[in-house]
Amino acid sequence: MTKLLGNRNGRTAGDGGIGRRALVQVFVLALVTAVGLVLGGPGAGSADAASPCGGRLAKTLTFSTGEVRIFRSRSYACAITVAKKSGPRREMSVMIQARGGRPVTDSGRYTKQTGRVTVHALHRCVRVAGSVAGKSGATGWILC
Repeated sequence: MTKLLGNRNGRTAGDGGIGRRALVQVFVLALVTAVGLVLGGPGAGSADAASPCGGRLAKTLTFSTGEVRIFRSRSYACAITVAKKSGPRREMSVMIQARGGRPVTDSGRYTKQTGRVTVHALHRCVRVAGSVAGKSGATGWILC
């Protein structure tokens, strides 16, 4: 029976030959690949991963001390104010308003950026304003 189960080298299937070694290598390769995808998979360092709002960047409004970034998805618009340089806490604010709706604001003392503000803006224009340390910028009705 050993003769029937043996391979070309005369080894049997159960004696730890090349078959078992190949199986272990395949298992280790699969394990390393899975861990790599979990810890630092494709796109781990991309800008989309760091985006504070859902959707795509639709517009950037710049002013002397920072900028307001406006993001748009199919039915929502979102905005954040980002300082040009991080530093000590200073007054910052962001406001977004959908046409026909109330403005949504976030203000306070921040080092780098405000929190995000989001409005439902399906088929509506929005206007946005932001400020960093007393300098500000604002738009009219945009993204119509």
